[in-house]
Amino acid sequence: MIRYVDAVRDALEVAMSIDDRVVVIGEGVPDPKGIFGSTVGLQERFGKNRVFDMPLIENAATGICVGAAMSGLRPILTHQRIDFALLSMDQIVNVAAKISYMFNGQLSAPLVIRAIIGRGWGQGPQHSQSLQAMFSHVPGLRVVMPATPVDAKGMMMSAIWDDSPVLYLEHRWLHNLVEDVPSGDFRTPLSGARVMHEGSDVTVAAFGYSAIESLRAARALADNGVSVEVLDMRVANPIDVDSVVQSVRKTGRLISVDTGWESGGLAESLVGKIAVRISQEFKSTPIVVASPDGPVPTSISESETYYKDAPEIAEACLRSVDKMDESAWLDEVRRSLRGSKPLDVPHLDFVGPF
Repeated sequence: MIRYVDAVRDALEVAMSIDDRVVVIGEGVPDPKGIFGSTVGLQERFGKNRVFDMPLIENAATGICVGAAMSGLRPILTHQRIDFALLSMDQIVNVAAKISYMFNGQLSAPLVIRAIIGRGWGQGPQHSQSLQAMFSHVPGLRVVMPATPVDAKGMMMSAIWDDSPVLYLEHRWLHNLVEDVPSGDFRTPLSGARVMHEGSDVTVAAFGYSAIESLRAARALADNGVSVEVLDMRVANPIDVDSVVQSVRKTGRLISVDTGWESGGLAESLVGKIAVRISQEFKSTPIVVASPDGPVPTSISESETYYKDAPEIAEACLRSVDKMDESAWLDEVRRSLRGSKPLDVPHLDFVGPF
């Protein structure tokens, strides 16, 4: 049993042991805290030529990594916040993602870009954004959002040896989740959703950290007679539409969940894709559960209405199955899911299997 963040570190260590072309670069990589613990000890083991810091020039550093990848290395570039990746959009969108297309597959940029989504502790609108939809819009850029420790390691291992650029997004609140993770060279495909929780009444398709909150909601609703099927989407580009269609054909209902903004977000996009395919098979109108279209708040009071977690997901499921009037146990579900912890503190006691 290891934590999500340790699974990421394990993947980096195993990959660097296997292949001398793998290098790790990023702001704070060799620091004592080592990117929340994910890179601790790597420089000591593999040396300063393969594990090193970078100056605060994100666009230039990304360009250097793209060039290194095109020249035969397998760089892993880390941004401690996804917000910082905005400074390197030109290199990511106009260079890395297009190289293979522009050179008819004769060149590629096998680069992994780690970007961490923050939340809480007053990080606010410039350090807590969920920008996955923005990057998922780019052809040629694979975007993965592992939600469990097993996928954290398996997808990182696969991303390192994928010949396309991979944006690897990890939500900070996932770092302390614990699960049994295979040792050694273990790889997970960089495509396809998976069923986290089987159900028959309503389908919840969720991206990244939202999958964990959806699982909490599903378990609470199961105790009250509502059967929820939770799909961990795992990959934001390309989206696995077929798995969602298959589930919705069974349940007839869809809740689409993401930590990003509602307008133009992954959750809204997914609903549109499914509606085009099977609009006549819905028993109720699909529901989007996502962040409101406004800057990410800093204050705890504003966070209470901004973030959509397990209680809001559970209520969406109840609306979908037309059980919102059963207030006797609905209030109890809300209380059990909300708990007594402040909204800017993750659920550290929530562990696998997922």
